[in-house]
Amino acid sequence: MGRNDLVLAAKVFLVRENYDMDVLAEKLKAFKIETETSVEDQQFKLISEVRDLAPGKDVLEGVFSFDSVFVVGHRGKAVPVPRTYEAPFTFDLFKGRLFLTVYDKKNRANNVANEMSKAIFLALGQVVEARIDPETMKKFHEQNFDDTKIIFYDDVDIPNISKLSLYGSGLGVTSLYNEYLAHGKLWYTVVKSRKYGYVVGVTRNTVVTVFSRLELPEFKDYIRGEILPLVG
Repeated sequence: MGRNDLVLAAKVFLVRENYDMDVLAEKLKAFKIETETSVEDQQFKLISEVRDLAPGKDVLEGVFSFDSVFVVGHRGKAVPVPRTYEAPFTFDLFKGRLFLTVYDKKNRANNVANEMSKAIFLALGQVVEARIDPETMKKFHEQNFDDTKIIFYDDVDIPNISKLSLYGSGLGVTSLYNEYLAHGKLWYTVVKSRKYGYVVGVTRNTVVTVFSRLELPEFKDYIRGEILPLVG
């Protein structure tokens, strides 16, 4: 992927059972699902498969490709249009645990993770959300809060309020930051990473959005270097 003006997004998952990378690659090479569907009286063959596998030391990269059909309006008619989505992914063996990172928006990343679980383990629930402990999230924010612009809090103890948020600049040094922290836990924050210099948004269930301009290999390095170490 070349340099892109679009925001890059990813979600990190935890694989509940470690797998030898060579075995993992063989299972994913064999994965291919073809289904027939009818949309607006037209027949379509939809294919889901894994391609472009590239194994490395403690790393397996590839692309999950899947088809979908959406309907557009054209001169008063509903016209079905097939589309192929491609989601790059990486399996990383990090400190004895196996992680899957899907480089796509949250909902599609969740779907890819479920398909990976079925492809590898023949069952759902073996590839699960990675989570960042609230205290670790707080520490991560406070190490990088020089230019915090957005903070969301969840698990709020004020009656009838489920979430709190702050928008602005330099939020980490405001009195409201600590006041809200006394009532809830950091759920999402947008910070500038001191180590990498990127502006990133991170949630406790490891949805990562990078707002700086960078290429996918740089984004992968950032996930390995700064996000995987945060997972509890």
